[in-house]
Amino acid sequence: MPQTATFHNPIVEQAADPWVWQHTDGFYYFMHTARDRIELTKSESLSRIAAGRKKTIWAPEPGGRYSHNLWAPEIHHVQGKWYVYYTANDGGGDDTRRICVLENGEDDPMEGEWTWKGALDTPVPGLDGTVMTLQGQLYFLYAGYGRFPDYGSAIYIMRMVDPWTLTGEHVLLTAPTLEWEKQGGMAINEGPVLLHRNGRIFLVYSASTTWSEDYALGMLTMDASGDPMNPDAWTKSPEPVFRKSVENGIYATGHNSFTKSPDGTEDWIVYHALPEPGADTRLRATRIQKFGWKPDGTPDFGIPAGDSDTLYVPSGE
Repeated sequence: MPQTATFHNPIVEQAADPWVWQHTDGFYYFMHTARDRIELTKSESLSRIAAGRKKTIWAPEPGGRYSHNLWAPEIHHVQGKWYVYYTANDGGGDDTRRICVLENGEDDPMEGEWTWKGALDTPVPGLDGTVMTLQGQLYFLYAGYGRFPDYGSAIYIMRMVDPWTLTGEHVLLTAPTLEWEKQGGMAINEGPVLLHRNGRIFLVYSASTTWSEDYALGMLTMDASGDPMNPDAWTKSPEPVFRKSVENGIYATGHNSFTKSPDGTEDWIVYHALPEPGADTRLRATRIQKFGWKPDGTPDFGIPAGDSDTLYVPSGE
């Protein structure tokens, strides 16, 4: 049956660093940066996720080491339980940022209690933690701070013993060495997210500063049979794979996640953007759009849809 229902972006106002997890229960679980708490939204609809059921699942005790600047939460279902990875610090600078972990053993993450599992012991301070399971091994990826040689962040990977414990080597996968990765005053590779398709793994990351209109998505590609701990197994795209559209009035496109339509037939990208160059970062809003695939099997994200563009809702809504 042809799709007729439509929607317009953005789907959630003032919602930066959007993360969507589509679970086997038929629901979408949505998170974004709320700064002083961790909030979870549950929705049957992707395009109408703003109307979903909301719940604050974690609020730190005031004044603690991890009680400030709660950023970029991600919910994952790993080894039969729910985990949330988020960035927090003590109100200081970059050198105090760590990725924290919460756990919930209920079938429904909106129920039960979330327990604190600690802050991951990364060799360098960082943000934007995510996890990947490949060939039975659990990996942790994040953006760690340093000089590469300019000051900023780069994407690292480590193995995990369990969803809250790191082990072994600390390997740098991509650093911001290209000019389009250094816009806005800092050299940035952050927000790693994994996309598994066509026998390959695509590591999509955000580059340049989030307040720059040139915040954009870069990509590493690896054969799915490769070793993700080997930097040589990854090939870095020389240009952004998704960036601003001056024509459509969409800027600072980045910090994304991926999901599928309810019926599983369509791939969708979820990302935040600003409405104009130099806009207050508090105006970052969550946007979604369907994407396709190139003949060579790599993703084709297209260009950001404008606010006036009428889009069909995901198939199956």
